[in-house]
Amino acid sequence: MNVHKPNQSAIIYTVILALIVWFSIILQFFISTQAYLHDGRTFGGAVVQIFSYFTILSNILVGLCLLAITLKSTSAFQKFFTSTSLITATALYITIVGLVYNSVLRGLWLPKGIFRVTDELTHAFNPLAFVIFWLFFVTKEKLIVLQGLKWLLFPFLYLVYVLIRGSLYHLYPYPFLDVDKLGYQNVAINSAFVMIAFLIFGLVFFFLNNSISSKSAASNNPVA
Repeated sequence: MNVHKPNQSAIIYTVILALIVWFSIILQFFISTQAYLHDGRTFGGAVVQIFSYFTILSNILVGLCLLAITLKSTSAFQKFFTSTSLITATALYITIVGLVYNSVLRGLWLPKGIFRVTDELTHAFNPLAFVIFWLFFVTKEKLIVLQGLKWLLFPFLYLVYVLIRGSLYHLYPYPFLDVDKLGYQNVAINSAFVMIAFLIFGLVFFFLNNSISSKSAASNNPVA
């Protein structure tokens, strides 16, 4: 499957973005682990907390997609992470990361120093850069409705995980999901708004993908 347009600009963009994304993930993991250990967390607890952020999970998905594309192999890993559906779903997830953070969460804390660097990369630069990558450098293949609906499964399962973990350990990655402070009713309302955002932007990505795919197919098969 050729999801990556084979030209020099695309290759350079993909490699540079992959390096930046993985740099931001590794740096975030390192500095966050140190911060949690300083606060008295165990290493295992720190790792679980870091991987409980949708931001981190989405950025890892971005990094895996970019890595799979640069490998140019025929492995199951490469096929899975370069499918049109998964790359488009990843573009959706990282878009929601950027939108929620910059519209709701940005003013809640003021990171400084190296924390500011990772904060801007994972919440602003990486989302925008990957959507640009998806828009201009990923070959679009027509998707069916069922594929688009499956995109909602990941954020839904994430929400279930966060609420179960929160009920057990009273730890929540985002303030709008904090049941201890807001109660289940308010968290349910907040969660509904977020899931609606996933649905709306999922529809945007779905129809944009299929529209570009149709136009590409028409241009490659002109009527004589």
